[in-house]
Amino acid sequence: MIDDLEYNTEREHLIIPEYGRHIQKMINYAKSKETKEERNKLAKAIIAVMGNLQPHLRDVPDFQHKLWDQLFIMSDFELDADSPFSKPTKELFEERPEPLKYPQNHPKYRFYGNNIKTMIDVANTWEEGDLKEALIYTIANHMKKCFLNWNKDTVEDDVIYDHLYELSGGKINLKNSDEDLSDASSLMRSKNKYSSKKGHKKNTNRQRKRY
Repeated sequence: MIDDLEYNTEREHLIIPEYGRHIQKMINYAKSKETKEERNKLAKAIIAVMGNLQPHLRDVPDFQHKLWDQLFIMSDFELDADSPFSKPTKELFEERPEPLKYPQNHPKYRFYGNNIKTMIDVANTWEEGDLKEALIYTIANHMKKCFLNWNKDTVEDDVIYDHLYELSGGKINLKNSDEDLSDASSLMRSKNKYSSKKGHKKNTNRQRKRY
């Protein structure tokens, strides 16, 4: 009996391990059948079993299409059976995806981040009015908060206005504004308040996990 034991290191490699070894053996058995009628019958039965093993996929669009693709992939594209969908090819499966195009922005003031520049560009497209003015001051206050996160010392509003003017290409000018931005201490206090709540929540979760 000991001589008949199988070890995973000696067994066939599972192409999609989530389905287990029995599904793989069923697919190999279907491949060995001589007539296409038998292979088609077995393929449909295997698809039914695969669907029962993956019930969460029933909410995924093209559920059956996904299962049939996985069936052919696990057969190493060697199962000659009819499919209600177009069959995937080994060449397409092994084709390397196109490299992702990461933004190559190198902003002058990196502590503001790329999102600030996007917000400024959007603000430039808005028509003049109260909404645009409110958006601009919201952006300026966020810039001030970002600046304070990078440099803990206080920062004058004029510095933020100069940076905003530069980043907007001269289209947003608050240099002569009589309105002040939010106080540095209040900006940092709101950040610390959020951080303390977040830390308290983590500690509470840790205490709950102990019991």
